[in-house]
Amino acid sequence: MTKDFLSKIVEDKKQEIEAAKKHLSEKQLLEQALMPRKKRSFLKRLERPGPYGVNIIAEIKRASPSKGVICPDLNPVTYASQYEQGGAAALSVLTDQPHFQGSAEDLKSARKTTKLPVLRKDFLISSYQLYESAVMGADAVLLITRILEQEQLKDYLDICNELQMDALVEIHSEKDLEAANRAGARLIGINNRNLRSFETNIETAIRMKSLLEPHQVAVAASGIRTRADIEKNQKSGIWNFLIGESLVRAKNPGNYLKSLMG
Repeated sequence: MTKDFLSKIVEDKKQEIEAAKKHLSEKQLLEQALMPRKKRSFLKRLERPGPYGVNIIAEIKRASPSKGVICPDLNPVTYASQYEQGGAAALSVLTDQPHFQGSAEDLKSARKTTKLPVLRKDFLISSYQLYESAVMGADAVLLITRILEQEQLKDYLDICNELQMDALVEIHSEKDLEAANRAGARLIGINNRNLRSFETNIETAIRMKSLLEPHQVAVAASGIRTRADIEKNQKSGIWNFLIGESLVRAKNPGNYLKSLMG
């Protein structure tokens, strides 16, 4: 893995999108994206704390650039079912193939298995990928502030509204938050992991939460592994948590989820 993981993955994405356009044009993809489909509201599930005072977005994640393969034989259907039974508020599915070994099929099969809203987690740098997300059935997409220009972020939020998909806008710093605010983002994912160095500090979400506007909804992501981590974040007013690696590694993901929710 190169030290600046983010730059490498963005370059790979550009090539991936160009290759995809040769098979299906953006115009054709848009036509498919605008076709009626059953939608599940991701934002509504997260606006208020769940029955146990927290909402967990449980992630389906096969591998990562920093940890390598996390679960070689991961079955999205099995994990999605266990997550739903364990009380997850929503699902997150990695669809990036080269670096996370995910796929659109992982998202489709996970969503088909449950009634939970599903977030497509990927590195989105083109409107083409937003249309693609709608076609694969995503209820929400991840927009990473630091890989998008200001106008791009605003345009992508507008496209999400048009496609009736929610957007989780990811930030890591004050500069990222300023960009998210200018674009009118409501659902804010605070990544405790610096995507350039891959260092993780769970204090990041706690610090950044205090800077959010009252109408914004926070989601803490990365490095949340224990009930104590969750309780620490709850004290700062965070009730939404995106949890991936520790859930995927758990012997019984459903029971582990219940323990995290207390």
